Amino acid sequence: MKTDSASAASSGMAAACVAFVMWGLLPLYWKMLGGVPATEILCHRIMWSAVFVGGIVTFTGRWKELKEALHSRKTLLTMTCSSVLIGINWWLYIWAVNSGHVLETSLGYYINPLVNIMLGFLLFRDRLRPVQLVAIALAAGGVVYQLVQFGRLPWVALSLAFSFSFYGLLRKIASVESIPGLMFETLVLTPLVTGYLVYLHVQGTGAFGTMGVTIDLLLAGAGVATSLPLVGFAYGARRIRLVTLGLLQYVAPSIAFLLGVYVFKEEFTVDHLITFGCIWSALLLYSGEGIFRNRFLKRK
Repeated sequence: MKTDSASAASSGMAAACVAFVMWGLLPLYWKMLGGVPATEILCHRIMWSAVFVGGIVTFTGRWKELKEALHSRKTLLTMTCSSVLIGINWWLYIWAVNSGHVLETSLGYYINPLVNIMLGFLLFRDRLRPVQLVAIALAAGGVVYQLVQFGRLPWVALSLAFSFSFYGLLRKIASVESIPGLMFETLVLTPLVTGYLVYLHVQGTGAFGTMGVTIDLLLAGAGVATSLPLVGFAYGARRIRLVTLGLLQYVAPSIAFLLGVYVFKEEFTVDHLITFGCIWSALLLYSGEGIFRNRFLKRK
């Protein structure tokens, strides 16, 4: 019979795995809405997320927690900025998927952990260990190689990585729990996006109610598709080790990578392989060093 802690870890692992798999499969969801403009999908995503998360907050009685967290003017400003950043990140991701850049979204979320390390060094004066420096150099080499070969930076990947890293940074500063925080972020954006959707409806150019029941259900379901993985992630993060959670974060971009190559048939050349190879090598070094260091410290 499992102990309570083992049972909690097991359920946490399952929840986190489901969350990352759902994130990895999101391109399939957005592709089904390919005939709807990215901005309109984003508006529905935010509006229905507010409805879904509002139900969770009400059911769990966490409105008081949200209200108390936002008493500070600094926290209020920080969370408002994080709302704008996550809105930009969500819009760019939807646009990229439906514009045939699934592989670049995958690259962006592979780069994300390395950007986090760099921000920690630049903003919090975190010390970089030699292996981490090599990992960042390898990742930078992959980006430079693509710049030289293709004559352009992988701007979608970099924008996704940096916007999500800065979003995570703001959420860390704000110290507001995941669910109440998401509730606030969607509430901040909801009046704006609702107004835009009403405008589209009045103009007769909106997708909702005009493109069939399937599209209507997919647009309404965007809130669940957005919020459910976050709930699973929040549940899992409290119950499993940070090292395990760090390794699981590569599940989502790996699924997106496979979808881009094998399902959506995006071009994947030797030059792409070299860029991805640099990033993958960097992540192997980063993760491997983290696991080794964690085990070494436990033995001391």
